[in-house]
Amino acid sequence: MQIKDLIPWARKDHAPEAKSGDDNPVATLQRDMNRVFESFWNRVGDLDWPWGGGDAKSDVVDTDDAVEVSIELPGMEMKDIEVSVSDDMLTVKGEKKVERQEEKKGYYLSERSYGAIYRTIPLPPGVDGDRAEASFRNGVLTISLPRTPEAQARVRRIEVKGG
Repeated sequence: MQIKDLIPWARKDHAPEAKSGDDNPVATLQRDMNRVFESFWNRVGDLDWPWGGGDAKSDVVDTDDAVEVSIELPGMEMKDIEVSVSDDMLTVKGEKKVERQEEKKGYYLSERSYGAIYRTIPLPPGVDGDRAEASFRNGVLTISLPRTPEAQARVRRIEVKGG
């Protein structure tokens, strides 16, 4: 075995080749670790992580009057979505489950699909969570969180002058 066989970036497959009677512990360890990580990433690559990824795209717009949050939730229905506001955090949870079964002459098809979203969005000071409103249309959840009158009164426009 040559030293280049032990360097992962020197080969196309990034793993030492197993040889009959190969008792090199470093090569064996590397093969095993590569297999573990590949298996892990294959399993979790499709999950929807709380900090991003997955199918859901989030947009947050901060205006003088309100904070507007839009989240794309493809394939979900309104009954599967939960929205809550506590102190300075907005939390959106959702879950979709799809099952399909088809039985015809000669075969039986059963498919299941699952997806979940969990987003926690920090809110700026001066948002009135008690007056928050949410709507869901065409797979997009829109949440409007109005500012308190005190927070709106503190907004001051600054004139920009040329140099």
